[in-house]
Amino acid sequence: MASPRSFVWARRVFLTLLAGFVLLPVYVMVSSSLKPLEDVSGKFQWLPTGLTIRPYFDIWKTVPLGRYFVNSLIVAGSATVLSVIIAVFAAYAVSRYTFRGKRVFTVTVLSTQMFPGILFLLPLFLIYVNIGDATGIELFGSRGGLILTYLTFSLPFSIWMLIGYFESVPRELDEAAMVDGCGPLKALFRVVVPAATPGIVAVAVYAFMTAWGEVLFASVMTTENTRTLAVGLQGYSTQNDVYWNQIMAASLVVSIPVVAGFLLLQRYLVAGLTAGAVK
Repeated sequence: MASPRSFVWARRVFLTLLAGFVLLPVYVMVSSSLKPLEDVSGKFQWLPTGLTIRPYFDIWKTVPLGRYFVNSLIVAGSATVLSVIIAVFAAYAVSRYTFRGKRVFTVTVLSTQMFPGILFLLPLFLIYVNIGDATGIELFGSRGGLILTYLTFSLPFSIWMLIGYFESVPRELDEAAMVDGCGPLKALFRVVVPAATPGIVAVAVYAFMTAWGEVLFASVMTTENTRTLAVGLQGYSTQNDVYWNQIMAASLVVSIPVVAGFLLLQRYLVAGLTAGAVK
């Protein structure tokens, strides 16, 4: 049955307005990044009069953006890999085996998402400082400490999401693999993981985006040498001036890895986010 013509036009108008609302900030960022600083600091002009790509070269000189970029890649990449590996083993154990405290474990994992991150800021700071004083292992101000911090936020959600996905994978696949001579680990990596690829990709994207754009803990737990992009962008604001055109240019540059990864993995992400909803 065809939709009424009025509904079709209303849908088109709504989607057009929604697209304009979403794309408007992107246009402002792009246009501002191609203007000289004096044009950006003045009254905003929808159509820039003088275009320049100099801000895209200056962003690497005003602040050590390259070092911040490397720090973010190392921290976000490591947190993503560790989160996926640990979540796969934990979710597989919960979905396939029965053990004492299983329900308590799953409820505890989910309940950790109820608390805001700022509640953990001071406790983690004190823990890292005390560990450094007692053992000499410097977690505060290091990439390793920041990776552990991000695991505390991405891992619970990753485990909970993969539990639902693994439970949607038929247990008969595991049993058939074990009949053919596979042990539990071989059954996991040869049968369950390939079948759960969309869910694993969705977890990886979530963990990476969480670590890539996090500001609160990165602003406290890092030093000048370990600072990430989310915090390093504040360097374009000085006591004398704010380099708005460079901020816009740098924001576009640092968003490229996330946008590119999302576009490449979009089909897996959509399938993974809806996995386990229907059994």
